[in-house]
Amino acid sequence: MAAGHGTRMRSSLPKVLHPVCGKPMIEWIVDAAHEAGAGRIVCITRPGTGVAERLPDGVEVAEQREGEGTGAALLAARELVEPGATVVVLSGDHPLVSPQLISGLAETHAREGAVATLLTTTELDPTGYGRVVRGPDGSVERIVETKHPEGVPPEVLAIREINIGAYAFAADELYAALDQVAETRGERYLTAVFPILRERGGKIAAYPTDDVSCAMGVNSRADLMDVERVARERLIREHARNGVTFTAPGTVVIEPGVEIGQDATIEAGVTLRGATRIGAGATIGPHTTLIDARIGDGATVLHAYAVEAEVGPNASIGPFAYLRPGTVVGEGAKVGTYVEVKNSTIGAGTKVPHLSYIGDADVGEGTNIGAGNITANYDGRRKHRTVIGNNVKTGVDTSFVAPVTVGDGAYTGAGSVITQDVPPGALGIARERQRNIEGYAERVEKRS
Repeated sequence: MAAGHGTRMRSSLPKVLHPVCGKPMIEWIVDAAHEAGAGRIVCITRPGTGVAERLPDGVEVAEQREGEGTGAALLAARELVEPGATVVVLSGDHPLVSPQLISGLAETHAREGAVATLLTTTELDPTGYGRVVRGPDGSVERIVETKHPEGVPPEVLAIREINIGAYAFAADELYAALDQVAETRGERYLTAVFPILRERGGKIAAYPTDDVSCAMGVNSRADLMDVERVARERLIREHARNGVTFTAPGTVVIEPGVEIGQDATIEAGVTLRGATRIGAGATIGPHTTLIDARIGDGATVLHAYAVEAEVGPNASIGPFAYLRPGTVVGEGAKVGTYVEVKNSTIGAGTKVPHLSYIGDADVGEGTNIGAGNITANYDGRRKHRTVIGNNVKTGVDTSFVAPVTVGDGAYTGAGSVITQDVPPGALGIARERQRNIEGYAERVEKRS
């Protein structure tokens, strides 16, 4: 596998490390090869690019220190290829090649007894591609590169079948032929081995496909957008086939590690990233972002942002709620409008309806948190926890200065600043007694 080295990305990040739906494009090819049954995966890189250090575990590296072109790249991997092996060659900047295409290519190569097999299509504009020239018996005779069409015969330019850059080779024959390939315009073309292999009596086979997405290479940010769009559509369609409803699929951002249960509904403007898990029958969105979040069966999350948080079955989140890492919301609980929860447990059936911050807290079951409640969890040096028991009812604008515990069934008065524990069943009130000053408004008006 050649990593690819484009210069039009205008980025300090190596091209093949740019993400497609959140996953570096090189990992798309590695994962497809693994799924297709590859025994070993070798990535050919240029030294000092930083690609080798970012490859997934189990991928071997061959450094290409000299030469240009795919032929020179494969020569760099020679010592890592076992004699008698079958070598499948893929491009690191073509992330949409599927496991099915890779396995189909390898199976065709074995079935045909070929020394080389190439992936071809007639479904693309052939301009600039290598044209597949077939012999009288229909076998592949040679590939003519047309990146520089000057001097290419018109009958060759009229051919629509093109080589789209994936191959299977008998390793021994491949490297014997590569030794005889000369440079053309400063590059050693891999396709130059085909006439040599044919002259030696080897069979060249082709594996045609109408899946042209595998030919989508990335050399610019515009290319990356096109590939991202296709990859995202594939992911959404796969989830839809598994029973997920997308009401506005063109507005959804989704990554390959996301799992969604049957009968879930994904509304407009939703972003699903990382290892997010969504349960059966859940409704997500509109306009919700979930990152490494777990959402239970039947839960509703709308106009919300959740990171590394867990939401229980049939819970309700939002609108305009923020669940930060370490948050666990219990079954049937509610975290409502303009509520932020961080590193806290919200018990089953508990309601935090609006305008509150719950940080570093453990809230029991069946509790009702009044509007504008705050846990003051930081003393300037350390974070402390607040514990609020089961079936507690807190008044509006209550502040809990941690560490503090409110017992089961307790109440707090509106506007209280709770600095001491409240026993179970008690009413905690911590505020100054109201004092009315008669005639105050009249005196202020006279002064003005």
